[in-house]
Amino acid sequence: QISAFALSEPRSGSDVANTEMTATRDGDSYVLTGEKTWISNGGIADLYVVFARTGEAPGAKGLSAFLVPGDAKGLGIAERLEVIAPHPLARLSFERVRLPATALIGKPGDGFRIAMSVLDVFRSTVGAAALGFARRALDESIKRVAERKLFGAPMAELQMVQGHIADMALDVDAAALLVYRAAWTKDMGAPRVTREAAMAKLFATDRAQEVIDKAVQLHGGDGVRKGHIVESLYREIRALRIYEGASDVQKVVIARQVMGAA
Repeated sequence: QISAFALSEPRSGSDVANTEMTATRDGDSYVLTGEKTWISNGGIADLYVVFARTGEAPGAKGLSAFLVPGDAKGLGIAERLEVIAPHPLARLSFERVRLPATALIGKPGDGFRIAMSVLDVFRSTVGAAALGFARRALDESIKRVAERKLFGAPMAELQMVQGHIADMALDVDAAALLVYRAAWTKDMGAPRVTREAAMAKLFATDRAQEVIDKAVQLHGGDGVRKGHIVESLYREIRALRIYEGASDVQKVVIARQVMGAA
């Protein structure tokens, strides 16, 4: 079955504590009302994990998580969202979606903690995806400069080109180490990897953007030709610096982790 993680709302993205969707207790049920947006697999998922305000406390402490079947009565696709790189995204509407109390994940008020612990893992995987994009861009660039001739010799013999390749290789390897550290730390049983995941996500996505931009430059006109792998990577990478926590938000997360530890 296909699953989806429904956290963001029209007025609540990076600021999860500002969630407006409500889940009202009604006997042995919860009734969900509100909207979610920018939801990956929105409209095609069999199961949604949905976060809503149950009101145990103000802000982040008043959120809970629910398991919602994709065919739940009152759950609708308000809008399918088209972006620069094809991806199944949608805005979802919840019109008095009634769920049994057993649909609650954890305890009432646990939603924010659950969301953040899941994002620790998601952010590591986004970093890994960016690393894969960057590696492909580097591979394509190495092949390009070895085969393409410029001024009577392969491009690879130009020192400026060698400088670009060196920078790309350095960024790829450094990103790999941060991504592997986040994954390894989680695998070793750490309850949270907030700092490690934020660093991996921020560095890998930002550096992948730079690596792919250099790949486009090294490919010249082919780099912006629709259908070329480098052109595709250029469109694909941009969203990774936004979803699962924008790059600017990751800097805030890292700073708080570092200062908190001190």
